Amino acid sequence: MPITTVRRSWWDPTFVEPLEGIAAADAHLGRPVPLPSVPLPLVRWVEVSAQGPGAVEVEWNLDDTRGGPGRLALFVSSAPAPTQLPDAGPRPVGDFVLRQAALDEAQPSLRPVTELSWELDGVHLRLTGQGPWDEVALVTIASSVG
Repeated sequence: MPITTVRRSWWDPTFVEPLEGIAAADAHLGRPVPLPSVPLPLVRWVEVSAQGPGAVEVEWNLDDTRGGPGRLALFVSSAPAPTQLPDAGPRPVGDFVLRQAALDEAQPSLRPVTELSWELDGVHLRLTGQGPWDEVALVTIASSVG
Protein backbone atom coordinates (compact mmCIF):
# COMPACT_ATOMS: atom_id res chain seq x y z
CA MET A 1 0.00 0.00 0.00
CA PRO A 2 1.54 3.39 -0.98
CA ILE A 3 2.27 6.00 1.67
CA THR A 4 0.60 9.34 1.07
CA THR A 5 2.10 12.56 2.38
CA VAL A 6 -0.41 15.13 3.57
CA ARG A 7 0.74 18.72 3.06
CA ARG A 8 -0.38 20.95 5.90
CA SER A 9 -0.49 24.74 5.97
CA TRP A 10 2.08 26.52 8.13
CA TRP A 11 -0.60 27.52 10.64
CA ASP A 12 -1.71 23.92 11.24
CA PRO A 13 -0.82 23.27 14.91
CA THR A 14 -0.39 19.54 14.21
CA PHE A 15 2.57 20.19 11.87
CA VAL A 16 5.75 19.88 13.90
CA GLU A 17 9.13 18.84 12.52
CA PRO A 18 11.92 18.59 15.12
CA LEU A 19 15.06 20.50 14.21
CA GLU A 20 18.63 19.95 15.38
CA GLY A 21 19.11 23.25 17.18
CA ILE A 22 19.04 26.96 16.50
CA ALA A 23 21.29 26.79 13.40
CA ALA A 24 18.74 24.48 11.76
CA ALA A 25 15.97 26.88 12.79
CA ASP A 26 17.92 29.78 11.24
CA ALA A 27 18.22 27.80 7.99
CA HIS A 28 14.52 26.89 8.01
CA LEU A 29 13.47 30.49 8.68
CA GLY A 30 16.00 31.87 6.17
CA ARG A 31 17.43 34.31 8.70
CA PRO A 32 18.70 34.27 12.29
CA VAL A 33 15.98 33.39 14.78
CA PRO A 34 15.61 36.31 17.22
CA LEU A 35 16.03 35.07 20.78
CA PRO A 36 15.68 36.59 24.25
CA SER A 37 18.79 38.32 25.56
CA VAL A 38 17.78 38.33 29.25
CA PRO A 39 18.44 35.36 31.53
CA LEU A 40 15.62 32.80 31.64
CA PRO A 41 14.66 30.61 34.59
CA LEU A 42 16.51 27.30 34.91
CA VAL A 43 15.82 25.14 31.85
CA ARG A 44 15.47 21.34 31.90
CA TRP A 45 15.50 20.94 28.12
CA VAL A 46 14.91 22.90 24.91
CA GLU A 47 13.00 21.77 21.84
CA VAL A 48 13.40 23.47 18.46
CA SER A 49 10.94 22.71 15.67
CA ALA A 50 9.73 23.80 12.27
CA GLN A 51 6.07 24.73 12.38
CA GLY A 52 5.61 24.74 8.61
CA PRO A 53 7.22 26.79 5.83
CA GLY A 54 8.73 29.99 7.21
CA ALA A 55 7.88 29.29 10.86
CA VAL A 56 9.85 27.91 13.81
CA GLU A 57 9.33 27.51 17.52
CA VAL A 58 11.82 27.35 20.36
CA GLU A 59 10.37 25.82 23.52
CA TRP A 60 12.13 26.07 26.87
CA ASN A 61 10.83 23.47 29.32
CA LEU A 62 11.66 24.94 32.69
CA ASP A 63 12.55 23.41 36.04
CA ASP A 64 9.25 23.95 37.85
CA THR A 65 10.18 21.93 40.96
CA ARG A 66 10.37 25.10 43.07
CA GLY A 67 6.93 26.37 42.14
CA GLY A 68 7.87 28.47 39.15
CA PRO A 69 6.45 28.42 35.64
CA GLY A 70 6.73 25.31 33.52
CA ARG A 71 7.28 26.45 29.95
CA LEU A 72 8.18 29.32 27.65
CA ALA A 73 7.83 29.10 23.87
CA LEU A 74 8.80 31.57 21.14
CA PHE A 75 7.10 31.18 17.76
CA VAL A 76 8.75 33.10 14.89
CA SER A 77 7.17 33.33 11.45
CA SER A 78 7.32 35.19 8.18
CA ALA A 79 3.50 35.44 8.31
CA PRO A 80 1.31 36.64 11.18
CA ALA A 81 1.52 34.28 14.14
CA PRO A 82 -1.85 32.69 14.85
CA THR A 83 -3.11 32.90 18.40
CA GLN A 84 -3.32 29.73 20.45
CA LEU A 85 -5.98 31.40 22.61
CA PRO A 86 -8.76 32.45 20.22
CA ASP A 87 -11.33 32.66 23.03
CA ALA A 88 -9.17 34.94 25.20
CA GLY A 89 -9.83 38.61 24.60
CA PRO A 90 -6.74 40.48 23.40
CA ARG A 91 -5.54 43.61 25.14
CA PRO A 92 -2.65 45.91 24.28
CA VAL A 93 0.38 45.97 26.57
CA GLY A 94 2.87 48.46 25.14
CA ASP A 95 3.95 47.16 21.72
CA PHE A 96 2.44 43.74 22.38
CA VAL A 97 -0.98 42.13 22.19
CA LEU A 98 -1.63 40.03 25.30
CA ARG A 99 -4.06 37.14 25.72
CA GLN A 100 -4.47 34.98 28.81
CA ALA A 101 -6.47 31.86 29.62
CA ALA A 102 -6.84 29.85 32.84
CA LEU A 103 -6.07 26.48 31.18
CA ASP A 104 -7.77 24.65 34.06
CA GLU A 105 -7.15 21.22 32.51
CA ALA A 106 -3.34 21.59 32.63
CA GLN A 107 -1.07 20.69 35.51
CA PRO A 108 -0.54 23.60 37.95
CA SER A 109 2.94 24.53 36.66
CA LEU A 110 1.47 25.06 33.16
CA ARG A 111 -1.43 27.35 34.10
CA PRO A 112 -2.46 29.94 33.33
CA VAL A 113 -1.18 30.46 29.81
CA THR A 114 -0.19 33.96 28.71
CA GLU A 115 0.54 34.88 25.11
CA LEU A 116 2.24 38.00 23.79
CA SER A 117 2.36 38.70 20.05
CA TRP A 118 4.14 41.40 18.06
CA GLU A 119 6.17 42.16 14.93
CA LEU A 120 9.90 42.84 14.80
CA ASP A 121 12.20 43.43 11.84
CA GLY A 122 9.88 41.79 9.32
CA VAL A 123 8.94 38.72 11.37
CA HIS A 124 5.91 37.94 13.48
CA LEU A 125 6.47 36.65 16.99
CA ARG A 126 4.41 34.98 19.68
CA LEU A 127 5.82 34.38 23.16
CA THR A 128 3.78 31.93 25.22
CA GLY A 129 4.39 31.49 28.92
CA GLN A 130 2.75 28.58 30.68
CA GLY A 131 2.54 28.69 34.43
CA PRO A 132 2.57 31.38 37.10
CA TRP A 133 4.43 34.02 35.05
CA ASP A 134 4.43 37.62 36.16
CA GLU A 135 3.15 39.74 33.25
CA VAL A 136 6.03 42.20 33.68
CA ALA A 137 8.56 39.33 33.48
CA LEU A 138 7.04 38.09 30.20
CA VAL A 139 7.02 41.60 28.73
CA THR A 140 10.66 41.99 29.79
CA ILE A 141 11.58 38.72 28.03
CA ALA A 142 9.61 39.70 24.91
CA SER A 143 11.22 43.16 24.87
CA SER A 144 14.66 41.54 24.91
CA VAL A 145 14.00 39.40 21.83
CA GLY A 146 16.09 40.55 18.94
